[in-house]
Amino acid sequence: MAADFEKVRQIGERVARSYGLELVDVEFTGGAGKQGRNLRVTIERREPVQLEGEDVEAGVTLDDCSNVSREMSTILDVEDAIGGGEYMLEVSSPGLDRKLKSREDFERFVGNLVKVMTHEPIGVTEKSKGNRHFEGRLQSFADGTLTLDVTEASSRKGRRSAGDKKTVAIAYENIERANLVPEI
Repeated sequence: MAADFEKVRQIGERVARSYGLELVDVEFTGGAGKQGRNLRVTIERREPVQLEGEDVEAGVTLDDCSNVSREMSTILDVEDAIGGGEYMLEVSSPGLDRKLKSREDFERFVGNLVKVMTHEPIGVTEKSKGNRHFEGRLQSFADGTLTLDVTEASSRKGRRSAGDKKTVAIAYENIERANLVPEI
């Protein structure tokens, strides 16, 4: 019996919600052999928590991951949602370089620095094959198109002078993968 991903996702959402968390992603990797099978579950806390009477932005804690892992593992085994033998359950936060997968992710992280890889190149001309890799500040996401300000990245790489402003429009359907770039 193969894993029932919809059932796994529903269990993960239910367990995460019970701890005031949100399920971000569920990924099943690996197979037979030494490496085995891994079920990766990513959770996050969107709502601020009360600390000394004030709302404080707080991320996922080790206790959050441990609690979700323990409860989710029990339910997955009891409901036999993952057939085919043993698996390793990993529960973590999205991290500083989190993946952006949904339209809601792009709307939520407007203003942040992102890296995007497209399926098809953008900017193809007679003289250029275009580009599939972009890094820039996410200016907007509207009508299924994200707009990146790539001025910063271009000037860092010496391709443009600091005064030149360059934006790139990318259709959501053309995004192969995207993630936040940590700004420390």
